[in-house]
Amino acid sequence: MKWNELTIATTEEATEMISNFLHEHGAGGVSIEESGTLNKPRDTSLGQWYELPLNDIPEGQAVIKGYFSEGTDMEELLAAVKPRVEELRDFDIDPGMVEYSIMEVDDEDWATAWKQYFKPLRISEKLTIKPTWEAYEAGEGERIIELDPGMAFGTGTHPTTALCLQTLESVIKGGETMIDVGTGSGILAIGACRLGVKQVLALDLDPVAVSSATENVRLNDLSDDVEVRLSDLLGVLHESESAAELNGSPATSAQVKVQLPVDLIVANILAEIILLFIDDVYASLKPQGIYIASGVYMNKEEDVEQGLMKAGFEIVEKRRDADWIAFVARKPQVN
Repeated sequence: MKWNELTIATTEEATEMISNFLHEHGAGGVSIEESGTLNKPRDTSLGQWYELPLNDIPEGQAVIKGYFSEGTDMEELLAAVKPRVEELRDFDIDPGMVEYSIMEVDDEDWATAWKQYFKPLRISEKLTIKPTWEAYEAGEGERIIELDPGMAFGTGTHPTTALCLQTLESVIKGGETMIDVGTGSGILAIGACRLGVKQVLALDLDPVAVSSATENVRLNDLSDDVEVRLSDLLGVLHESESAAELNGSPATSAQVKVQLPVDLIVANILAEIILLFIDDVYASLKPQGIYIASGVYMNKEEDVEQGLMKAGFEIVEKRRDADWIAFVARKPQVN
């Protein structure tokens, strides 16, 4: 089978939004290649190693490739994508000097080639991400996340995902209930369970993400502990409030195993989206509950911090990896 490959040269800052645009326009897969130069700082404190080839992508730049089925009108697609990319500048996301190119490729040229670069990766003191097709024996105390992300989702090596997993490891005490907003491949939900969380509700508005997360949860034998749903946090919150009004019982739905409020909420999504539902997060947390908000690029740090404090959160910690920030915020105890 032939595919149409749309290549977009842009900035690392804009990759998540542009990838989302491509998925919305029907991409069968999206790949992202960031700078592979020797000057790029890499965290090797936990023994991580990198088998990514060197490339000539400048620091801070990235190349995104979207794959579209035969018969797709690529000129029409390009005309639809270009203004959306340019519009990112209005939201303080700089896509840089964007370049576009289109070519035709064979199935095997992209569907599995990326897998040769995805190796077991020690992401924190306890957690290691292991692709399902790689043999690997865990060491003492090492907890494995089996992952087959598919072409639509990341492998856990992006700074925002690593920040979330490392932060989860620092805050989880064991026995908590958690909501994972924008679960993607399900990696954070699975990692949280490996660290001791009792029950996770994993939410995503993308049916492909729900399918991917459900399969990864099954691969990790966590189907009884992680419930994956096509929804957003507001939908679950309203559903639970309605159930409580009807039943006169605690805010829970017969269809949702996790009771609201919960101990922990994590969201690894863009700052613009985080700012939209801070109040919903606050309402869904128990007093002293923790909110981990990642996916925040440095130019949105102040906006997110102000938004969290305005909603009533206390900022406990800010963790950084390159230009990305993860906020750890706590809902105060009710007097």
